[in-house]
Amino acid sequence: MTHSATPHLHFPLGLTNAQPVDGMAMPARDKSPAGVAALTRRLSAGDETAFREFHARYFDRLYQFLLVVARGQEHEAREALQETLLRVARHARPFDEEETFWCWLKAVARNAARDAGRKRSRYTALLNNFSILVRPDKINAPAVEDGRLTALLGECLAELGAEDRALLEGKYLLGATVEELSQRTGLSEKAIESRLLRARRELRERALAKLRQP
Repeated sequence: MTHSATPHLHFPLGLTNAQPVDGMAMPARDKSPAGVAALTRRLSAGDETAFREFHARYFDRLYQFLLVVARGQEHEAREALQETLLRVARHARPFDEEETFWCWLKAVARNAARDAGRKRSRYTALLNNFSILVRPDKINAPAVEDGRLTALLGECLAELGAEDRALLEGKYLLGATVEELSQRTGLSEKAIESRLLRARRELRERALAKLRQP
């Protein structure tokens, strides 16, 4: 299905976050064809007021749907909901009926949840792979549970410089090749490989330093 480009929306802070907006009244949902058509037409045109109305009308409904998709995992549901709201803002198009619009919203939400799940899996795999390099039994550091080691590596990854972190995530989370990273950054493939090596080494050293702390 092809979607036409929509204008960039400048939403007030918080509207695309997965939480209700304080002080926003919840209007009665207008399921009439005219109501849905008007709302979605305004959404596709980049109307900020329309997005406020959409957020108020569909936030709870989408969240409850995503809770089921996430099997009750609230953090995962909120993460997927935030991405769903962003995708709606970017790709909204007119619909004539509430049922059709809701089916589209569920598809967007389900895809957002699936993509988030894949990213989490790749992230966990990356951290698990790096954890092998810093096993406490191979270094002068106290023993630590695997879960704590993975969390510690996550902290270290967040502490890296933005460019190095982006390269590691692009390569090991998103599955980009060195050639693709080179095209995206404008750096040579040799430079990308060198920076990946340096970033992996820095990640390892940060983790070792944390493990050796009393």
